[in-house]
Amino acid sequence: MTHLKFNDPAPDIALLNMDGSPIQLSSLWQKHVLVLAFTRHFGCPQCKEMMDQLVQFKPEFAARGLALAVVTHGTPEMAKAFCSERAPGVLCLADADRQAYHAYGLGRASLLQAFSPRVLRSNKRIQETKGWKPEMPAAGQDAFQMSGTFIIGNDGRIRLPYYYDDIADHPPVELLLRGVMGMDWSTPLNSPIKPE
Repeated sequence: MTHLKFNDPAPDIALLNMDGSPIQLSSLWQKHVLVLAFTRHFGCPQCKEMMDQLVQFKPEFAARGLALAVVTHGTPEMAKAFCSERAPGVLCLADADRQAYHAYGLGRASLLQAFSPRVLRSNKRIQETKGWKPEMPAAGQDAFQMSGTFIIGNDGRIRLPYYYDDIADHPPVELLLRGVMGMDWSTPLNSPIKPE
């Protein structure tokens, strides 16, 4: 799949919220700079860890003018059950047919991306600290679906395309909050990056 690059137009897709109502992604980034985080399947311990981090730093995102939306590849009902437990108060969207995943260049993991030494160490650490073991995906979900996180400016252009190296990869929250060299995510990338 083709990866999106800095300053590419963000694919504008209608996804369903947890109540089954359609939400156009552009309606989110037109209001605020958008952090759009794609999850893997609901039994993925790294996804649970990522959701916990996003929830923990949600006030900091809001303070910096960043909106947060999480895309899941489940039905609205499945997304509601998962997000009500893992991410209360966060906008969760359902993409059961993975239309947005494909549009954003998120394909399937290779065997190395799914079972690398880093993934195995991550699984062990999360099990020891959180008690979460890898579980089978829910019906209709793909255990090899890759994650990604994107920051989209008010102009609908990609400010940060973060593609995971493997399923244990996460963008540092500091990067999401403060950007590259402390850049302002709301500034279009028509000139060199300048610190805030």
